[in-house]
Amino acid sequence: MLTWKVQDAAGNTKYVAHGEREVGLVCTTEYQEGDRILLEQPEKGAYLWVQVDECLGRSLVYLTGYLAFTVPFGEKHISYAPNAFAGDRHYLFARLATEEEIGQYRNLAENVNDQHGDTGCYPHASANVETRGEAVFAARNAIDGIVENHSHGEWPYASWGINRRPDACLTLEFGREVEVDRIVLYERADFPHDNWWKQVTIRFSDEERMVCPLIKTDQGQEITFPPKRITWLRLEELIPSEEPSPFPALTQLMVFGRDIRTAGSDGTVG
Repeated sequence: MLTWKVQDAAGNTKYVAHGEREVGLVCTTEYQEGDRILLEQPEKGAYLWVQVDECLGRSLVYLTGYLAFTVPFGEKHISYAPNAFAGDRHYLFARLATEEEIGQYRNLAENVNDQHGDTGCYPHASANVETRGEAVFAARNAIDGIVENHSHGEWPYASWGINRRPDACLTLEFGREVEVDRIVLYERADFPHDNWWKQVTIRFSDEERMVCPLIKTDQGQEITFPPKRITWLRLEELIPSEEPSPFPALTQLMVFGRDIRTAGSDGTVG
């Protein structure tokens, strides 16, 4: 049984809906600060298409338990589209993924539902620094599916910013073992405001490291390698160019591959 809940700051349930394989929920009041969106499902691991707001679209994600999503307000909202979570009518949707959907070759990094902390929803991005702690420079922006990189700041120009920290690193966790063979990086390209990284080291969960040269471009930069099975990867040892700007940043990280665990037609791991 899948269950959507919208709860207020005190934990009171304002809306609820249930479904076996899929469930939608329509909320007909404005969100209030402190509201949380919960998606509950009984399995220890399940693949679902999840949409927490009609403006965000859907991502195929892996839930280790349940999804807990805090409705963004104020500064935390400006990395989302202006009409996301706004107004007095909201649509949430979730559906168990099919075996064919789970097994397809795809971008395993994208998750429009990602947030700070342990949300129980993978993939999940985190970093050892985010510029001034601002939402528009949070790690989650690097996996939201938006590749617009010609400016910085409010949506759609959110990125992962490193606050000039030389040891900055970003970790992408998959929550299970996957097989990957291609990475695409979109560096932020708001030149001349921005600098750019001329080299990145990619560390994988098997402790293999790849040192990869990068160029100054607004296009995605592809890194390919023999298929490898991992549970996470990390971008580290980011070396900026000699240009005067102190502001390199990452707009999007894509990681292509397949799930390697067998799954039943109900979307649960078998």
